[in-house]
Amino acid sequence: MARVIFYEKPGCAGNARQKSLLIASGHDVDTRNLLTTPWDATMLRPFFGEKPIAQWFNASSPRIKNGELRPAELKPEVAIAMMIEDPLLIRRPLLQVGERRESGFDQARIADWIGLKPTPRPVTDSCPKDGDTAHAAACKAAGEN
Repeated sequence: MARVIFYEKPGCAGNARQKSLLIASGHDVDTRNLLTTPWDATMLRPFFGEKPIAQWFNASSPRIKNGELRPAELKPEVAIAMMIEDPLLIRRPLLQVGERRESGFDQARIADWIGLKPTPRPVTDSCPKDGDTAHAAACKAAGEN
């Protein structure tokens, strides 16, 4: 199977589920910390391909949820600079197999790309704890999401 470089936020329950599915599907997962990787624009930009800028961002980020940031209104170079400054804004996970890079976890797209075993319920990149006010408050207090 594939060797997948998997950039995650350590402790993220969603990233843990995604990684588990990749491993269960026979892939070799090389986990890296999204928050401590020394990103630059040349390294980060290819993960987003032709996706609209709004899809580059972590929709669960408090800065986006509270309206402080409106990703759809940003120019690409500004969006990348903001994500380099604050990696919590980056939609996760970031995945790399060979030269191909992807952002987010679209199960069908990844299954077509490298193969995934079927699951009884979809595995997505949305926070499994969205709607849990205690979790949201803890993430916000810690400056996470």
